[in-house]
Amino acid sequence: MGWIHGLLAVTAIIVPVSVNMQTVHLVKADLAEPFGVAFDAKGNLLIIEYTSSLRAITPAGEIVTLCGDGTKGDAGDGGPAKSAKLNAPHALAVGADGVVYVADSLNHRVRAIDPKTGIITTFAGTTKGYSGDGGPATKAQFSGIYCISFNPAKDKMVVTDLENRRVRVIDMKSGVVSLVAGNGKKGVPEDGAVAINAPLVDPRAATMDAKGNVYLLERGGHALRVVDPAGKIHTLIPPGTIKGPKHLCVDRAGDVIIADTDNHRIVKWLAAEGKLVPLAGTGKKGSAGVGGPPDKLEMNQPHGVYLDGKGELYISDSMNNRVLRIAG
Repeated sequence: MGWIHGLLAVTAIIVPVSVNMQTVHLVKADLAEPFGVAFDAKGNLLIIEYTSSLRAITPAGEIVTLCGDGTKGDAGDGGPAKSAKLNAPHALAVGADGVVYVADSLNHRVRAIDPKTGIITTFAGTTKGYSGDGGPATKAQFSGIYCISFNPAKDKMVVTDLENRRVRVIDMKSGVVSLVAGNGKKGVPEDGAVAINAPLVDPRAATMDAKGNVYLLERGGHALRVVDPAGKIHTLIPPGTIKGPKHLCVDRAGDVIIADTDNHRIVKWLAAEGKLVPLAGTGKKGSAGVGGPPDKLEMNQPHGVYLDGKGELYISDSMNNRVLRIAG
């Protein structure tokens, strides 16, 4: 494995971590703190960087910049995304229509990039604040949008409004935003409480499964919670097991994959069994293990997890400035 160790000196690597010890293929790319990843309709691997850029790795292995120049700012709506500025974006999601949505976190908005024209617009949010539930998302206020995601049908966008300590949902057909969890106060919600009336510690990421359950991670609360279809909130993983989790996604079985960031590993919550199991990572901060089995992999603060259509898992190994892939 010595030749792999040498290549780890490059700025970033897009690399499969194989579960069957097959040959690893490496693609060199200049990345800086990748946080979120997704695939578009053309098979491009989209990567959002905290340094305020949206990049793409084409199927041919070419890396291109789609939005932002790596400097924080707020500009460009109505014009080409390549000329626009973002402010510390943390996540992205691709809609059913192929539109690329970006959680423009410190601009407190969701931006949308049309894949046909390359034009960027604001999809949700105005200025920092809290308002707009029950009305159009374009006129609502958010404060620190750290995660956006879609339910499997892609007709609802889940928005994690961290600084407002709320989780909200936008109906993609009507454009109306509604509250799912959080009353704006800081605290641990009582199990079984009405979610919209309950406090939250600090929701960092949220997503919805096919049954309408909304799973949310709390970063400083070190917890996984769920809002059931009846609107009641329950704690699934209490503090003490996961540490500073930053992102999550739901697999085909309805289980929840979690970036257990400060433990430098990826874990899975088995929903039917109510059990947490390890998925990748030794728990040790580092960069070794590429090319071997997932349980021997070292990471440094992974911030994003994403499952593609083939069931392969992509991990934003943020502080190692690389994206990893685990073959399914």
